[in-house]
Amino acid sequence: MYYLEINHLRKSFGDLEVLSDISLTLEQGKVLAIIGPSGSGKSTLLRCATYLERMDGGDLTYLGEKAVNMDEKGNSVYAKPAKLKEIQQNFGLVFQNFNLFPHFSVIKNIMHPLIKVQKKSKEEAKEIARKLLEKMGLSEKENSYPYQLSGGQQQRVSIARALALNPKVLFFDEPTSALDPELTGEILKVIRELASEHMTMVIVTHEMNFAKNVADYVIFMDKGVIVEEGSPDQIFTSDNPRTKEFLGKFD
Repeated sequence: MYYLEINHLRKSFGDLEVLSDISLTLEQGKVLAIIGPSGSGKSTLLRCATYLERMDGGDLTYLGEKAVNMDEKGNSVYAKPAKLKEIQQNFGLVFQNFNLFPHFSVIKNIMHPLIKVQKKSKEEAKEIARKLLEKMGLSEKENSYPYQLSGGQQQRVSIARALALNPKVLFFDEPTSALDPELTGEILKVIRELASEHMTMVIVTHEMNFAKNVADYVIFMDKGVIVEEGSPDQIFTSDNPRTKEFLGKFD
């Protein structure tokens, strides 16, 4: 059984088709890297997979549970709200711009979804949050506020917040794009550690060496379609002219 399955995904904004016939699968414990130029539809794909954008066509399945079905015309039909909410427990999303609550302390940022979404007690939520802050090397920052942290520290808090809900699949949308090179290394180290623990992940990234060394599978997108997909070795030694042109800019 796949942890994530997307079939024939279509998405348009007005007359502009942003995603055209996107299909992918992800197995438990695997890391999928999605690469491609700006405007290729990578982030929209993640937003569709996490309910932040509504799919026009295709279907979406987590662990065998259908969040979105495809009707006979190929159009997307969403499950009932209660079912969507239930399936939503299977995934988490780490944004490129952290999305922390500025008026909450670090520990409260992590506790909040545990209390609100999973209805855990404050004591249990605090215990989970503290363990995750320790894992992220941020135990001493639990009473700090986001503005008092570096960008790398804020992103580690947002990863801890996503992990707190114990998702089966964790999505990262350009997790280092808002960081300078020195802080980028902090976040890539955290994601490498999660990969070594067999966390199932989908990572939209412009860090090519990272995609090459950490991903089990790579998808190269351009202009709303999957141009090529395969193992890192296959993609990074590809003879496809478009893939070669894109990767050549990172040499």
